[in-house]
Amino acid sequence: MADPDWTLPAPEVEAIVSGRHGDPFAVLGLHQAGAEWVARAFVPGAEELEVLDTDGRRLAALPRRHQAGFFEGLLPVSCRQGLGYLARNQGGRWTVIDPYLLGPVLGPLDDYYIGEGNHLRLYDRLGAHPMRHEGHDGVHFAVWAPNASRVSAVGDFNGWDGRAHVMRKRRDTGVWEIFIPGAQEGQCYKYELLDPTGKLLPLKSDPFGFSAEMRPKTASRVARTDNFNWEDKAYLDRRRKIDQRRTPMSIYEVHLGSWRRWNDGRFLTYDELADTLIPYVAEMGYTHIELLPVSEHPFDPSWGYQPTGLYAPTSRFGDPAGFARFVDGAHRAGIGVILDWVPAHFPTDEHGLARFDGTALYEHEDPRQGFHPDWNTAIYNFGRREVASFLLNNALYWLERYHVDGLRVDAVASMLYLDYSRREGEWIPNEHGGRENLEAIAFLQRVNHEAYGQNPGIVTIAEESTAFPGVSKPTNAGGLGFGFKWNMGFMHDTLSYLKREPIHRKHHHNELTFGLLYAFSENFVLPLSHDEVVHGKGSLLNKMAGDAWQKFATLRAYYAFMWGYPGKKLLFMGQELAPWGEWSEAKSLDWNLLDHAPHRGVQSLMRDLNHVYRGTPALHARDCEPEGFEWLTADDKENSVFAWARHSGEGHPIVVVVSNFTPVPRTCYALPMPVAGRWRELLNTDAHIYGGSGMGNMGAVVAEPEPLNGKPAQASVTLPPLATLYFMQDG
Repeated sequence: MADPDWTLPAPEVEAIVSGRHGDPFAVLGLHQAGAEWVARAFVPGAEELEVLDTDGRRLAALPRRHQAGFFEGLLPVSCRQGLGYLARNQGGRWTVIDPYLLGPVLGPLDDYYIGEGNHLRLYDRLGAHPMRHEGHDGVHFAVWAPNASRVSAVGDFNGWDGRAHVMRKRRDTGVWEIFIPGAQEGQCYKYELLDPTGKLLPLKSDPFGFSAEMRPKTASRVARTDNFNWEDKAYLDRRRKIDQRRTPMSIYEVHLGSWRRWNDGRFLTYDELADTLIPYVAEMGYTHIELLPVSEHPFDPSWGYQPTGLYAPTSRFGDPAGFARFVDGAHRAGIGVILDWVPAHFPTDEHGLARFDGTALYEHEDPRQGFHPDWNTAIYNFGRREVASFLLNNALYWLERYHVDGLRVDAVASMLYLDYSRREGEWIPNEHGGRENLEAIAFLQRVNHEAYGQNPGIVTIAEESTAFPGVSKPTNAGGLGFGFKWNMGFMHDTLSYLKREPIHRKHHHNELTFGLLYAFSENFVLPLSHDEVVHGKGSLLNKMAGDAWQKFATLRAYYAFMWGYPGKKLLFMGQELAPWGEWSEAKSLDWNLLDHAPHRGVQSLMRDLNHVYRGTPALHARDCEPEGFEWLTADDKENSVFAWARHSGEGHPIVVVVSNFTPVPRTCYALPMPVAGRWRELLNTDAHIYGGSGMGNMGAVVAEPEPLNGKPAQASVTLPPLATLYFMQDG
């Protein structure tokens, strides 16, 4: 009969071997029993077990108390430092380094900062980290699941047996951790949890998983992300000194899975994209690549906007190191990388965050707060400090670990308003009775504050479709703290205007002038994004009114109008090819269109627009300041002509932009000018090289010192049909 003073009670033994013991660290490993030491180990499948010392010498055999592999026995005092076991069964023998003989990796400071929600390097502590701990190589696993009654790490290292590695709970924070000797980089794993009642939940991927299996598989994969060989120091040093509002920003928005594909439909890898996409972007003159979400996601048609692995670059294109090489390559080419980031909602796939520990942990319990009716997704509980910290750390992770240059935050409007897409009675007012989501507002302010504070030179951009005040106003002045905001009104109004037949445009002239009433109320990015070329909306070319020639001419004029308008620029990939059809994520862009002159002409125009924009301070230095813009002709609705001047404010030559949005050529058009003198025709969208008719001004016009429309000079210019021209002050 076993001595009851040191043997584990039978119910606890049963709890260990069934994987239902909530605190195996309290009983397994080495424990003092009076003047003696008792060793307990659970090694599933073992029939015999011997204790080994630190040099691998056999010290003592442990009796087996349960046939599932539970061993228990007294040890001599000299065995107190034993750290391993030799296990045997009929199939052979193997050595075991028992994780329950090892101490924790996390410490009191981690508990303190995690508990406060102020830990700004959570990704160094939670998740799966290969390391050497107490003399052994292995992987440390840590996950937040405060309401679970048991959490186990399961994976390739233990045959996915949830009984083998039940984790230690840090009760002050609800974080569970374990160091598993012998676990390795590259192995797949998940967490097995029991809910508060002891019910087994579906296996969960790691919220802090740094890599993931290729869909449709859903396991996390042990990966290091702290050992990349970066070669972009010079780029980052330059970035720190930049005022992004006063530098050119022309963004090429990209879905990596469909920019190009192999002929058999395979994706290009991160390295292949670095070899092809980055040189193309550089040659086309863009300053930044904005990537649709690269966080791991299970469903291709979501384009990444329903991510289940916020910390994992999607495995569709390779491993985390491949993504780092892509960013590094972009930086070495002078190209910034902006990521679309999705903190507004998350999908309810059973392996993801939804009811992670059997309770509404990351989301709200009440569907009026925690369910998004537009996307059938869950909404983060921004008021819970651990959730806000999880998301804040994710933003910092991409900026710091992967050196990305900015985050474009998706669906901000849905975060700001409690009644977003909800009818009366389907939402809960804030503490003041209002509709603003005060917790989300505080969260966004903190993200921007920390992101800019810790990463000088980066940008954050809000996709915000309402008139919420102060989106790009600093947090210390009560704003949300974003660097920029997408100007959705510009996109809506201009496309509405250009869809109309030219004869009707004079009745809607204000659709192109109204935007200047608020153009400097925020720091704006002008987007022609993926949202405008999907779901039956057609391509940008097909939105233009008229026959084929007029569509191409209008699109060219529109692009130049936009590149001359105040605000940073964004164009979705492929629209520089002027495709007839809308975008599909399931196939490559239609590169064969470049075999045809009209499409090739639009691409050439976009290349020239970017290079002119980047090389001309008047077109970018005062994008966000009213001093950089001056109307010349705002009210010529009969001719559908618009003209303005752009100023750098730094003594650089002025640029005049003039658009004619009718198919009627206008010769000897009297154009008010900001100063007299010679003006060089810098760009003309009707040029032959772009597919136009070739009308123009013989390279230059002269503005005479004769006042017109309140301006001190005027020039007689030729306005080609459906065209935009740039004139630069000469000399």
